[in-house]
Amino acid sequence: MALDPQDLQDIAGRTLEHYDRHAEDFWHGTRDHDVGQNIEALLEHIEGEPPFTILDLGCGPGRDLKAFTGLGHVAVGLEGSARFVAMARAYSGCEVLHQDFLRLDLPAGRFDGVFANAALFHVPTQELPRVLRELRASLKPRGVLFSSNPRGNNEEGWDRGRYGAYWDLPTWRRYLTDAGYRELTHYYRPAGLPREQQPWLATVWRRA
Repeated sequence: MALDPQDLQDIAGRTLEHYDRHAEDFWHGTRDHDVGQNIEALLEHIEGEPPFTILDLGCGPGRDLKAFTGLGHVAVGLEGSARFVAMARAYSGCEVLHQDFLRLDLPAGRFDGVFANAALFHVPTQELPRVLRELRASLKPRGVLFSSNPRGNNEEGWDRGRYGAYWDLPTWRRYLTDAGYRELTHYYRPAGLPREQQPWLATVWRRA
């Protein structure tokens, strides 16, 4: 069933309200997560000489913004939750754009890389092609998009106050390829576990 503008507004509003309401708990529960593998996967595929300009899409309270700046790069956050925006600015000292994923307003060709860690699965599948094209336009030529999403069997809907879409690898590949990206690599997380214990699908793409 197609989602109308009111449906989309409700999805974004209720999901962001959930994060606003649980901002402190989310920060304490995620601030020590090690996503170094994901950060390295993005940076190793960006061409040219650092420092790089990185968009942290769905930056949350700012953990990864601080990691990127600590590595010497220029990090810009984008976040829809007002609570997270304030927390990320205070914690990282970085520029943080207050935008939700369904209403992006990004400068063309600004970023060497987009880091979408546990973020794009909140985009309804209906809107995904448009959002991916908008992110592509924000990348420099041959820029790189990293994405990590909880994988599934292409189902979507509400789960504990948040809207999510859970794609398998073939479906995700099709959407990214159609939006103008070329796959560089993919892997499952956490590393070193049997596949059934790896709920996260990480992929890296170049702007084609």
